[in-house]
Amino acid sequence: MNEIDVREVQEAITAADEALYHLRAARSRLNSAGNWGLLDIVGGGLISGLLKHGNMSEAEREIELAKRSLQKFSRELRDVAGYSSIHINEFLTFADFFFDGLVADFLVQSQISNAKRQCDDAIRQVEGIRGNLIEMIN
Repeated sequence: MNEIDVREVQEAITAADEALYHLRAARSRLNSAGNWGLLDIVGGGLISGLLKHGNMSEAEREIELAKRSLQKFSRELRDVAGYSSIHINEFLTFADFFFDGLVADFLVQSQISNAKRQCDDAIRQVEGIRGNLIEMIN
């Protein structure tokens, strides 16, 4: 592997690290939102609802940053021999409800669970490719 190839792989690894940072941050916020959401369902009240929504907003911000990072990662991978493209699943766009009722809380919990699964899938995919890239330069 020549110097240019090593540099391209290192750039892809750096992009993978950035994407993983945002994916993990989103996953953490989704986990917190889910926990507060469960409390909200069983009667947590205004505070738990506010904390749930705050965590969901932060998760949404991190998911947007993760999308951008994954696009950059995809571009960097195109420069690495053996990787022509990568398909990253679209992430759930959050649309929360403006009322606080039992049905709405259950639907939001379902969205949070789905988004957590999508984050986990993307993390596994990026970690796998990142591991392959590290093996290429070692």
